[in-house]
Amino acid sequence: MSDAPKILLADHLKTLKLPTFLREYDKLARQCAAEGQDHVRFLARLVELELIDRERRMIERSENVIALGPSGAGKTHVALALGLAACQQGMSVRFTTAAALVNDLMQARDERRLLRLQKQMAGVKLLIIDELGFVPLSRTGAELLFEMISQRYERGSTLFTSNLPFDEWTETFGTERLTGALLDRLTHHVTILKMNGESYRLAQSRARKAARSP
Repeated sequence: MSDAPKILLADHLKTLKLPTFLREYDKLARQCAAEGQDHVRFLARLVELELIDRERRMIERSENVIALGPSGAGKTHVALALGLAACQQGMSVRFTTAAALVNDLMQARDERRLLRLQKQMAGVKLLIIDELGFVPLSRTGAELLFEMISQRYERGSTLFTSNLPFDEWTETFGTERLTGALLDRLTHHVTILKMNGESYRLAQSRARKAARSP
């Protein structure tokens, strides 16, 4: 029974998503007791460790992610799962499609609120841009998207999903110069997920047909 309080505390700390508390509280309690520090200073030091570790994890998430693969390979599902994990770590996350984002940027420019929107987007810790390459971008739209990515460079993580390999991104952005400059910024700190499996939608369709067959 003597271990029951520790087990309960560990469960609570996991629920509250305080991994540094869970990892450090026992060692720090012994250290503070040996130094004659009271419970307030113990808690203050423990909270400080949690905040430092949380900031470190947020900084490490500044790496970009690019998920490449054909339609139905699960890119969006992976992006949503990573977005959920980031939210659970206390990070700000925004999900949009490339076409919707460019439309928002162009509308903001026309309404003279582009700077405000750019500032908002630059402050998002994880920006997920889905379906890049499904729709070609206008020259103005491509330039606005590039400008936004440049403003986010090394300030936050950007996750792109695309059905096009890198050598075909020019079809979306219009010029090799703009495409090269964008990829240069995105791939400086990047994890590339190549998802080339069979479409899960096609597999489900085949399974349903097989189930209906006599």
